[in-house]
Amino acid sequence: MNSKRYKKVAVGGTFDKFHDGHKKLLSTAFEIGEIIEIGVTSDAFGGLKGDIDPCKVRMTNLKSFFLDKTNFVVVPLDDPYGTTIYDEDFDAIVVSEETEPTAVKINKIRISKGMNPLDIVVVSFVLAYDGNPISSTRIRSGEINQNGKFIEFSKK
Repeated sequence: MNSKRYKKVAVGGTFDKFHDGHKKLLSTAFEIGEIIEIGVTSDAFGGLKGDIDPCKVRMTNLKSFFLDKTNFVVVPLDDPYGTTIYDEDFDAIVVSEETEPTAVKINKIRISKGMNPLDIVVVSFVLAYDGNPISSTRIRSGEINQNGKFIEFSKK
């Protein structure tokens, strides 16, 4: 685990079907950052992923998970980069293994603008019962629940 502390940390995602992988990603951001900006894909941008909950619902789920915290803001994301390519105050970005390439692109954009690159903190996947990553797609399909457990269908 990264023991370095940062003033302002970015983390972003769709955060649909809020699950244990999301919790690990966000908890890491809170462990290393004083101020956390959580970007949530907007309905227009997130809709590219398929049938997901409305942005307002996803943002509310995030806020309710962190009821005991006051050092964060939740903002909509209309593109993969959010405010990280404009706001020089960010020190770090927390990403999953899947989204690390986006963080690398963010740093290229920041450097091209004369901004400091962000430290990239990569959080490993949380695995489901079968050793594969928990994902919103798998939850939407009814394959697993938010904790990565197998969903048994009752026989009627």
